[in-house]
Amino acid sequence: MKKLGFTVDHLKSKAERDRNFRNRLLDRPRETIEQEFEVQLDHDHEIHVHEETYDSTHLVLPPCNKFTEAEREEARTGARSLKFLRKTLHDPAPPIRPPISKKMASGIDTVTTEALAEAARDSIRRGLMFLESAMDANGAWHCIRFNLADPGIPRHYERPPFISALGVLALECCAEARAKAICAATRAYIVETIEHPGLWRYYRHLPQDLDSTALCSLAIGTHPWILLGRNVSRMLENRDGEGLFTTWVLAEDEPNVVSSFRIEADPVVNANVIAYLGDHPGTREAQQWLVDSIGECKLEGSSKWYPDMVTVYHAVSRAMIRNIPAFDQLRPTIADRILSMCSQEGDYGNILQTAQAVSALHNIGGLEAIDAKRQAEKFIGLQREDGSWPELLAFGDQSLKWGLVGQIGHGSEAVTSAFCIEALEHLIEALGS
Repeated sequence: MKKLGFTVDHLKSKAERDRNFRNRLLDRPRETIEQEFEVQLDHDHEIHVHEETYDSTHLVLPPCNKFTEAEREEARTGARSLKFLRKTLHDPAPPIRPPISKKMASGIDTVTTEALAEAARDSIRRGLMFLESAMDANGAWHCIRFNLADPGIPRHYERPPFISALGVLALECCAEARAKAICAATRAYIVETIEHPGLWRYYRHLPQDLDSTALCSLAIGTHPWILLGRNVSRMLENRDGEGLFTTWVLAEDEPNVVSSFRIEADPVVNANVIAYLGDHPGTREAQQWLVDSIGECKLEGSSKWYPDMVTVYHAVSRAMIRNIPAFDQLRPTIADRILSMCSQEGDYGNILQTAQAVSALHNIGGLEAIDAKRQAEKFIGLQREDGSWPELLAFGDQSLKWGLVGQIGHGSEAVTSAFCIEALEHLIEALGS
């Protein structure tokens, strides 16, 4: 697939220069766009191209808001309504299941590298079976909302599109048929939750946000709104005075429940936005900020929404593989930082952090620096009989300075399992090299 940018501008410019292309774009828009960008567009989305003349003008109206005025008003006041919160947070979640002990990890035939790779492949297949069972009928992934400071506060399932996008991006490297089926069903759910012109929100009682929007856009990149960059201008508008992307997309007719102390640039959010928008003039200041901040070790504890530096490095590496030239200079720095986090047991924290570390090293070309055999054994050994890996803190507002209000966490067995599958795929590749 060709590198995508402002594709509408490209189409207009080429149609201006090439009359044959212009005619094909008018007569067969889908086929012409697919050929031009070497993509396959969603077939259940119609595409129409209109040509203005000197005697006619076309006014294109955006679609009606997918929520009724009553639903929008309910969302605007939802944060103060326990009934609404219960409805949108979905169902009470069961108590956390403890991870299995490493002592239970036995019986793996690791005499040969080939046997270990096959055991890892079997582990991936069992993990995918678990993920398939954990999705709902609409293709949505479950996550669990909990309070870090007070475990007595009830845990709740939630199904925001952000979680599903995380899962798709982790599974994209997996060629298993079940993984492809999971991703297809999940992408359909993400498309169902899109809001014009290509924005998403985490909860209905929260404003739209750039973190959800960037990851969901990456997950459904061939949707016409995303391919044609319909949401790009709105995202570029959401920068502060230093050119950094802020999380929340605030508007007068949207819920206004975001406290002023939460309006700031987050390194992971900026990395995710850059991964989607690419090396564009509008992202250059954010790119340089990340390069300087990582190089000067200024990001420790700076993320409002993510718990550790491994997550920051993983997000930056995700942007790196999407051809962000400015990030190339960070490869040795990030590799050294990740490797320095490794304990004597070969851990980079818990199994979720280790999975993200493995995938980040793969993305930056540094996986040969770790013992792939030892890491593969670790992932296989910590997998439960049902194919899952444990629920762990994946993201959330971690600030302690705001007390109980600022210590909301999110995670699930499905999220951890997706990252573990991603890491195992990379480790199998390393074992075979």
